[in-house]
Amino acid sequence: MKCVAQEWPRVTALLFIAQTVSAMVLPNATLLEKLLEKYTDEDGEWWIAKQRGKRAITDSDMQSILDLHNKLRSQVYPPASNMEYMTWDVELERSAESWAETCLWEHGPASLLPSIGQNLGAHWGRYRPPTFHVQAWYDEVRDFTYPYPHECNPYCPFRCSGPVCTHYTQVVWATSSRIGCAINLCHNMNIWGQIWPKAVYLVCNYSPKGNWWGHAPYKHGHPCSACPPSFGGGCRENLCYREGSDRHYSPHEPEEETNEIERQRSKVQETTSQSRSRTHSPSGSVGTDDTEKNEVISTQQMSQIVSCEVRLRDQCKGTTCNRYECPAGCLDSKAKVIGSVHYEMQSSICRAAIHYGILDNDGGWVDVTRQGRKNYFIKSYRNGVQSIGKYQSANSFTVSKVAVQAITCETTVEQMCPFQKPASHCPRVYCPANCMQANPHYARVIGTRIYSDMSSICRTAVHAGVVSNQGGYVDVMPVDKRKMYIASFQNGIFSESLQNPPGGKAFRIFAVV
Repeated sequence: MKCVAQEWPRVTALLFIAQTVSAMVLPNATLLEKLLEKYTDEDGEWWIAKQRGKRAITDSDMQSILDLHNKLRSQVYPPASNMEYMTWDVELERSAESWAETCLWEHGPASLLPSIGQNLGAHWGRYRPPTFHVQAWYDEVRDFTYPYPHECNPYCPFRCSGPVCTHYTQVVWATSSRIGCAINLCHNMNIWGQIWPKAVYLVCNYSPKGNWWGHAPYKHGHPCSACPPSFGGGCRENLCYREGSDRHYSPHEPEEETNEIERQRSKVQETTSQSRSRTHSPSGSVGTDDTEKNEVISTQQMSQIVSCEVRLRDQCKGTTCNRYECPAGCLDSKAKVIGSVHYEMQSSICRAAIHYGILDNDGGWVDVTRQGRKNYFIKSYRNGVQSIGKYQSANSFTVSKVAVQAITCETTVEQMCPFQKPASHCPRVYCPANCMQANPHYARVIGTRIYSDMSSICRTAVHAGVVSNQGGYVDVMPVDKRKMYIASFQNGIFSESLQNPPGGKAFRIFAVV
């Protein structure tokens, strides 16, 4: 995973699945009042309307978001031949409002994600209009390389030279013709392990969803030359347009296909996350209890929960691309397995693990390692699974058991699992109880969210909210070093700051739910 260093004193952020990038501004209390008087005055027009259940966003903000989307969609380069005019959708707005009110800094809810696209933004401090985030999403275009038709054989490559481009591709996805957004004020919102006292949270939902794997965001050609027949030849400012398009729509029924670029979290994870994470009412006051203010609970998992049919794809990105949790019953699935020992990327992950002998029909965890291109794949029958052969060059992967290791409160990532290229698998570790009471001189915690590999794994896990002081299982992922590690007080533990460490690496830590 390619991680981006965060400068926490700055306070504007964008969220995407598996990776994160931020557009930052410095706090300014005077300018903040301009926004807060619009969205936080409980005697004001917006709050009165909110209490009556009317709107999650002002008319002016709604129109500015919609107008900017259509303006940006109309001027893409290379030009689009099938870009559809975007309209506001009240039902999408309501679903965005429902999620914004959770104050959870992640995509959701899981039950809705298969049928909608979603972009998120948050900031506090200096006033920023909602269009600031929309423009920031679009500005990812500088790192995106459009896949021309001759490059799509049959699937289009996804080329992004920066940390993320999927905000941009969702904004300009040709068939995503409806949008609904909501804004909420979140007190003490947890943003990547930092507590923002008053975060202005923007959620935008799109339908039909974009970011389908293997597809270009739009067709290249003369504007409006490839509009769907339902538009009747209508064109407005380079966008496919039909009379009456400005009316509001209700979203279509959820689509079954799930080959999106950004993989979604499971319902199991969603339920657990919502039950453990604290949410904040937009009208609630800022707490004064230091213990509550510095409580952080994280349920982000490194293991990705998958079904028996999920295949490994080249486009998989982020921390959840090498450790998977398989369900029971995959022996009875009809999903294909291609190869033996080395498996082709279109193979079912879970059935490949059964074929190799890593798992049985009860399911469990499996580690995946990408092995590059192989010239051919051999068929075989093993452990009740018949694999098929393929005599054509393709990318491959291997499977292995997820090792488990018990450690002490003082064990560090530097000792147990140093960073390597290409990335290697670290064992799942079990932390003992009472690591909060360990000597901080021998069990240091350095950083916040991203930690120095000189840190104690178990005390870091408590600081990050991954486990309580009772201990438990955690996953760690070594990553390349950071120039700066930020100090903070979380969950009863003070972490240290560190600048320009000589040669030290870093790591992230994940829950095992």
